[in-house]
Amino acid sequence: MTRPEARTGLAHRRPASLWRLLSCIRFDEVCVLQGAPVIGACFAMTDLRAATLFTIAALIAGNLLLVAHVFVLNDWAGTHGDQRDPMRADGTYLAKGENAARMGRLAWTLLALALLVFALIGQAPFVIALLIALLSAIYSLPGLNGKGVPMLNSLLHVVGGTLHFLLGYLALSPLSPQGVVIGCYFGLVFAAGHLVHETRDHDSDLRNGIRTNAVAFGKKTSFLTGLFLFSMAYITLTVMALRGLVPLVLSLAIVLYALHLGAAWQALRDGLTYASVRRLQTVYRNIHVVIGLAMLATVVPW
Repeated sequence: MTRPEARTGLAHRRPASLWRLLSCIRFDEVCVLQGAPVIGACFAMTDLRAATLFTIAALIAGNLLLVAHVFVLNDWAGTHGDQRDPMRADGTYLAKGENAARMGRLAWTLLALALLVFALIGQAPFVIALLIALLSAIYSLPGLNGKGVPMLNSLLHVVGGTLHFLLGYLALSPLSPQGVVIGCYFGLVFAAGHLVHETRDHDSDLRNGIRTNAVAFGKKTSFLTGLFLFSMAYITLTVMALRGLVPLVLSLAIVLYALHLGAAWQALRDGLTYASVRRLQTVYRNIHVVIGLAMLATVVPW
């Protein structure tokens, strides 16, 4: 029989082991990606009834689980490359004392829970969540490895970013041309940001044999393509505002575009070093936080 002190020690180790496993989830990035579906729901909502608020709460819970699955799956699939990257090595799940089997089980558990939540919300959000999970699998899983296929990886991000907005929109409203057009703005931003991310990680991806756009076509080409997509996103949002598809105040995004251009020019002058691209990412992420908050402030039926 197991001695009482041994059972007590095991009971103490289990919570610690679970916490260590959960600590491997990139919670900061998971939280950052909650904006698009919430904004999508706000564009679709017509009132602030209790049922509507309950749906949005379930949407947030489901999206937290879904995005956590996406990042855990990506980390599980790419850990050996991350270990060879001095910028990431200390943050891998292996460095934290976890193993691939437990991370794999965590990824699929998160997905199962996410799909369960979205099934309770409705058929359309469930289908969108399933599609997002499929895109994630194409991007991350060994054998498919869409991350290492130039242009396909960007296409996955355009489609994924658009679907992420529609995940929230379809929770409260049927599909509409307006919803798809607004969703495309988020798809452009998502793909543009990832091209900049690939520019930042060019050196480590090259060492690890990951053929991103930056590795295949060069850092500058990837960076300028990302800037072009960002430009298209700002222009799209401004045109939508002037056409009445979104509140007119969002046409002021074109002013923030000038700040983005200034930061991008500075990164180019600095040679697109890791540090300079990181500074640019901070600038445009803050800009899009402001745009997101402006959307929430102007579309919610207070």
